[in-house]
Amino acid sequence: MATEAQPDVEKQPTDIVPEPTRTDRAKEAFKEQRGHVGARVKDWLATRDLDDFEIMQLAAERKQRKHDDKLAHQQRIVAEAHGRFAHAKAQAELSETGGGNLAALGGRVAAEEFKLVALQNTPVMPPTEREANSVRHGKKATRAAVIAGGGLAALPATAAAIEQAATGKPVLLAVLGTAGAYVWYLVSRPFVAGQPAPFPSTPEQLAAPVNMVKTEQTPGVREFNAPPPPALTVDELDQALRNIGEVKPNEQIQILAVPQRDGDGNTTVVFDLPPRTTVAELKKKLPRLAGALGRDASMIDIEKAGNEVRTSLWMTDRDPFESTRPSPLLAAPSQLDAWKDGVPVAWNKRGITIRLVMKDQSFVIAGMSRSGKGVGASNLVVGSSFDPRINLRIVAGKSNGEWDPYAKSGVAATYFKPDPTRLLALLKALLADKDRRERDLGALGKSKMVGPVIEQVGGLEVLVIDELATFTRPGKPLRDEILEALIELSAVALGAGILLILITQYPEADVIPGALAMNCGARWAMRVENGQQSNTILGGGQASAGRDASKFDPPRPGFGWLVNPFAGVTDLARSFDVDEDERGEITMLLEKAAKIREGAGRLAGQWDDPIECHLLNATGLSSAAGGPKRDGVPGRMVFELSAEQRQQLEACRGALKAMAEFERDVAQLDEMAEFIGGSMTADRLGELLRAAGAGSTTKVTIEGRGRVNGYRQDDVASALRFLEGN
Repeated sequence: MATEAQPDVEKQPTDIVPEPTRTDRAKEAFKEQRGHVGARVKDWLATRDLDDFEIMQLAAERKQRKHDDKLAHQQRIVAEAHGRFAHAKAQAELSETGGGNLAALGGRVAAEEFKLVALQNTPVMPPTEREANSVRHGKKATRAAVIAGGGLAALPATAAAIEQAATGKPVLLAVLGTAGAYVWYLVSRPFVAGQPAPFPSTPEQLAAPVNMVKTEQTPGVREFNAPPPPALTVDELDQALRNIGEVKPNEQIQILAVPQRDGDGNTTVVFDLPPRTTVAELKKKLPRLAGALGRDASMIDIEKAGNEVRTSLWMTDRDPFESTRPSPLLAAPSQLDAWKDGVPVAWNKRGITIRLVMKDQSFVIAGMSRSGKGVGASNLVVGSSFDPRINLRIVAGKSNGEWDPYAKSGVAATYFKPDPTRLLALLKALLADKDRRERDLGALGKSKMVGPVIEQVGGLEVLVIDELATFTRPGKPLRDEILEALIELSAVALGAGILLILITQYPEADVIPGALAMNCGARWAMRVENGQQSNTILGGGQASAGRDASKFDPPRPGFGWLVNPFAGVTDLARSFDVDEDERGEITMLLEKAAKIREGAGRLAGQWDDPIECHLLNATGLSSAAGGPKRDGVPGRMVFELSAEQRQQLEACRGALKAMAEFERDVAQLDEMAEFIGGSMTADRLGELLRAAGAGSTTKVTIEGRGRVNGYRQDDVASALRFLEGN
């Protein structure tokens, strides 16, 4: 039996891999993307995207922010201290009894200001490695928190999205889906060419040094340069104090603020002296301390920084008085409150402007010829003109035009040149006005002049006497009477608002006696010939204490010892440079001051001046604004004449102009009237000339006319001089 053949079965090859499905391909791609995401997130969490320089930059910015915050905080403290001091000072002035805690508050202001200056002068150092590591760890922690917070925060949002989708409002789900897809795309991209290179992770790359030295400054990039070395070390200071005997072998000083050199090369250090001594005692040894520190006395300064032993020592590398400085009024010629804020006159060692208040003190400014006393006085007087409440009375000791600008501008209420008789009359007028002022103050319930009542009493009277020796040297006319009146004014008139500014190049006892000098609280001694003259200005014993105005080396114009009683200091100062002869600066300033005074109604002639009224009654002549010609020669002022007298004055002037035009010294009435013009007739002109004192017409000879009736030039000029008071 035949066997039936079986059909052949096709065998499948065993090595053929089935085609991956779409799902398989998606899983594989997602796996690769997860790898990229993991790598990127790992690098990001490790802050490998930030190189060392960026970390240093972030650390530097953090240090700068902390420094700025400290500075702002200290500025608020200083402002608060100033506010408390100003409030206490105002309360003390109102009560007129003084403030018991003003000294303590002032000490706190000084201490807090020093802290502020120390902060301002403290450079922000480059960040250390530890600070840079702290920044990097902080970044890591922040990023880890972002990842953790982001994952936790996504849960409620996702739940809300599902809930909205279930209710037919799948808006949030769509938004989250779109945002998530975009973020996933950003972090899952492969590391291929064109993408940012990953942060160096090999030891060789991490060990690469960062060059922090810049060969040139790049705008907007911070330089990490170390501050300059201090100009004074603690050991040098300690040794200098021991060398002058201020610190004994068994004593120590306590440094509170380490010396730091600021950008101007100045150094400030605060320290406590041993309890045995005081800051005041150290100030007496300032020249010796300067020598021990290798400096001139003008290059160091000592101040009390709170208590009796806490010392603020300031030191500079160059002479602070070497160069001149312009007056700050040239840059900002605005109205001043000379009573409260004072007048800018000079600068001190530290470059701070010195303001002298026109309050309860008279002034002496002295120095030999070319010492700069005139410039110092000009700063004080021209500055005073910017307070319209001050009535300036200027008496020149010379006949030159140094003080003429004050008259030409109308700023000087009184101005005349050497005239001892008129000076004595002026002093008596001020003494009489002192009595009137005291009565007015009594009616206002005040025992002395205070700020709120200055205008009600008639302003402040400031008498300036230049070249005092012209009137007070032995043998001068009326010397004894003038000195007696000056001494009385200096002693009793300050409370009534009458101040003196005395200027002399002969600071000797017979020119400015002790009874007068002792009543002048503010004194400025510029270069003089000897220590005795210096003591005449500054007070007995000052030269032996180191304050000797004959020892300036080198001498400089306007440089001297200044006693400022309201600041409680006697120190070196140099006056600001104001020039009239070459630059015309005083005239320019006075023009500004005149506009301020005109607006206040206080230019000469704008107000009833009791002092000039007294002088006019006593002498028959006025020196308001320097007299009729504003040149310091008293006379009859036009505004003091009656209407008829003013017409007579103009008639005389017109007649003289006519004669000058005719080029002869005689003229007839009709031709002079025709020359004057207007409504002037021959009859009216004759009437005015007769009333003025020129007399009646007389026979005169005129070429071509023979002998006719007319006037002679001398007669008309004599009448004019009478009207003008000359």
